[in-house]
Amino acid sequence: MRAAVILAMTLMVCTELPAQNEPVIRARTDLVHFGITVTDRQGNVVPGLTADAFEIVENGTRQEIVTFAAGSELAPDLHVGVMFDSSESMISAIDAARTAAIRFLNRLPEALDMTLVDFADDVRVSLFTQDDFAHLVERIRGGKVKGQTALYDAFTMYLTGTRDQQGRHVLAVFTDGGNSTGKTRYTSLIELARASQVTIYVVGLLEHQSASSRSELELRMRRIAEETGGRAIFPYSLKQIDEAYDRIVEEIRSQYSVGYVSSNLRQDGRWRPVQVRLVKPEHKNLRVRTREGYYAPVGQGTLR
Repeated sequence: MRAAVILAMTLMVCTELPAQNEPVIRARTDLVHFGITVTDRQGNVVPGLTADAFEIVENGTRQEIVTFAAGSELAPDLHVGVMFDSSESMISAIDAARTAAIRFLNRLPEALDMTLVDFADDVRVSLFTQDDFAHLVERIRGGKVKGQTALYDAFTMYLTGTRDQQGRHVLAVFTDGGNSTGKTRYTSLIELARASQVTIYVVGLLEHQSASSRSELELRMRRIAEETGGRAIFPYSLKQIDEAYDRIVEEIRSQYSVGYVSSNLRQDGRWRPVQVRLVKPEHKNLRVRTREGYYAPVGQGTLR
């Protein structure tokens, strides 16, 4: 049976989003996990660092690293999502986008599972295993181009669906950046992205957007990705889409996974700012990219 049966039905966002579109924030374990990307001044990823190269400071207090993995080896299970814009505004780029997305997923055989989020007026979410890769390709190739763009609703559907699932989560998004329909507000999406443990990468092809809206759309896409420790890439042409996905794969394979148990035992559901630093002098010119914090667990009787 196809693994896609798990979530193969069309999910109408208008009935699935949280009330008033406010993010629901949960924490289910004492272990706080951060995926970390380290780059040099030219933006090239830097592999080979060890746990003693890092320092984690939560709300001003240094924390003890208890789990560490460099790259894919020994890292937590990898769950990969691809969010695919199938609205009418994407019609001229859809074939190149589909080919690039399939190639991207094919380069990640270590992923435990793959989630396809196909969106236009509505949002469909389907889960596939590696054994069902052929059916995933069939779904990507066979999607219809139609309607408007429920981009923010699609983000919300994926992020809320991963909040109780352990492991590393990476979401690659291909879109022209527009959001022309749906219920989710941008501010609510930013809050939800901050609360998630998903690293978001956006491949934004904005060449068909008007000059007046392009800069605003690019700013929004960057903000969404950077809240999660990911990045937004904007190819100048269809030929550069593959290159963008190649850079994402390289970052996934080079990511550091760090975990600690917070010294703050309060289960108050509040935001806790976290700084991840490199402490050795020889690393002073390197850049660390990760989430800027997390929401504490919520104890009994604590409301958010």
